[in-house]
Amino acid sequence: MMPRLSLGVRLALLFAACTAVVSLLAGILFSRASEAHFVELDQQLLNSRLPVLQRILEGVDSPAALESRLAGLKEELAHQADLALRLQGQDGSLWFASRSNLPDSPGTPGLATLHADHSDYRSLDVQLPHARLTLYLDITHHQHFLQRMQHLIWLTVGLSALATALLGAWAARSGLRPLRRMGEVAASVSARSLTTRLPVEQMPVELAELASTMNAMLERLDDAFQRLSAFSADIAHELRTPLSNLLTHTQVTLTRPRSLDEYREALHGNLEELQRMAQMVNDMLYLAKADHGLLMPNREPLALHGEADALLEYYGALAEDTGVGLSRTGEAILAGDRHMLRRALSNLLDNALRFTPGDGEIRVSIEERDGGIHLEVANRGEPIDAALLPRLFDRFYRADPARRAGSSEHAGLGLAITQSIVRAHGGSIRAESAQGWTRFIIELPAA
Repeated sequence: MMPRLSLGVRLALLFAACTAVVSLLAGILFSRASEAHFVELDQQLLNSRLPVLQRILEGVDSPAALESRLAGLKEELAHQADLALRLQGQDGSLWFASRSNLPDSPGTPGLATLHADHSDYRSLDVQLPHARLTLYLDITHHQHFLQRMQHLIWLTVGLSALATALLGAWAARSGLRPLRRMGEVAASVSARSLTTRLPVEQMPVELAELASTMNAMLERLDDAFQRLSAFSADIAHELRTPLSNLLTHTQVTLTRPRSLDEYREALHGNLEELQRMAQMVNDMLYLAKADHGLLMPNREPLALHGEADALLEYYGALAEDTGVGLSRTGEAILAGDRHMLRRALSNLLDNALRFTPGDGEIRVSIEERDGGIHLEVANRGEPIDAALLPRLFDRFYRADPARRAGSSEHAGLGLAITQSIVRAHGGSIRAESAQGWTRFIIELPAA
């Protein structure tokens, strides 16, 4: 199998081929122009000699009449060493030839190029009243010049191609240096060196966009790796507490013999911790599917206000115990997955109930706006710093210690799951907190 050529070699060969073609075309044009120039000079020379020869041969109608004119004719030919002539009668008989072995002319008026005995001639046929005159101009030296020029053209083409190939290889190697730099950066990228970036300002214009794209890719990889590292640390931290509780509780239980009721109570305690851990694992698996785009909502016409009312009724008893008021306004229909949207809305209501003080209020508002659906869950409570609002949707994140009271049974995955569900439906979610109200706002496409 023939090895593939590198980009530098391809560019060098392309430069060489282009130079060869251009040099060859230029040489051919110069050769044709030189040949046309010589033809024009020969035409002028023959035309300048023709009137003199016509005067000398004026009235000659036979070989006998030509005898008296031969001296003048030869004297005129002696002035131009490379000029010769042939005079023939109307019947084609030869009357006079200044040289032997002159080629036969085509017999048509005008200029012609002939070859005989390693010599080249330019001929001009002229019809006289009683004879046919053919002038011959020896152009052998012209042809030799043109041949040497053609050889020089081929030599120039070859040398130009070779020189251009070498210069093209050097230029390609220099021009492709940024690509090699990009390859070196890509080869050096690892889990420990994701902060390396390409100097976009030093890149050629053609590669600047590619370098920016590569930097953006490295930025995304770095961010994803940092999030993954933080996620792994959070998982270890969140699982360590229930595992420690299980170990400690089990070890204490086994320190001495106990009654059946005490063992049953210990198992119930362990069961609660195991259920919490199982829920956490299921939530993490759910988020992993969302990260890989595997959440595929089952689209069906859905009355969003009806789902909200059903959840408000479900949380009504808990809200009544704490004196929190629940209300819903607005209606909307959308195409979505009933179970997924119920889970998202349930997470928001559960979060609002945990952080709404007694005698507080939770409002759910639904509105069709700008070709989409605007869903808002708002609750009264302590405000959240604006800098912390975007982080509320991070996994295992809790805003501050004050808001963590009473929430140790929650792993901090609810809002992250809600965000994944909303995005799977083509929507977006954001949080706002001001003037004693915290709002979670969902924008969804209409049905």
